[in-house]
Amino acid sequence: MPTVHPAGKADPTRRGAAVTGDGAPDYDALFRRVYPSLFRYLHRLTGDTDAADDMAQEAFVRLLGRSLPEDEARLWLFTVATNLFRDRARMARRRERILSANPWRPAALPRPDEVLDRSRAVDGVRRALDKIAPRDRQMLLMREEGFRYDEIAQAAGVAPGSVGTLLSRAARRFAAVYEKDEDTGDEALG
Repeated sequence: MPTVHPAGKADPTRRGAAVTGDGAPDYDALFRRVYPSLFRYLHRLTGDTDAADDMAQEAFVRLLGRSLPEDEARLWLFTVATNLFRDRARMARRRERILSANPWRPAALPRPDEVLDRSRAVDGVRRALDKIAPRDRQMLLMREEGFRYDEIAQAAGVAPGSVGTLLSRAARRFAAVYEKDEDTGDEALG
């Protein structure tokens, strides 16, 4: 097996030592031979391409300056990489424990697909509101904002006793327009 020597000298007891023509250690050759399997190993551990790449590179950086036979260097790199993975996992658990104990921590952010669904629903509501009569829209929005029937009646210029019926009709018209838009909107997206 080739030997990696930082001082640039080949191990005289081993043939084919990993040194370049000028006597410098051939870390490039070792990297080309070991990195792919080290990266795959770390990627399987983490499931994260960037983290696996970072840890594999860090393991190689830590190898610089060490004089190890290539087979030992490979094992050493995998051991260091495993320790880097464990350290990262330990830090993540510690960070989560600290953050979860924080009473001011904001609620978890919604997933991107939830944000998109919510945005589409809001757009659908806006389109449907734009298509119903102005008085229906006003009454529905005022009710949604918590106004009492007498306040809605005054703002809409209707009799207080008719607000319930008018709201019910407005809600049915809104629902019909919303459902129609959703049916045609899904086909257009789809």
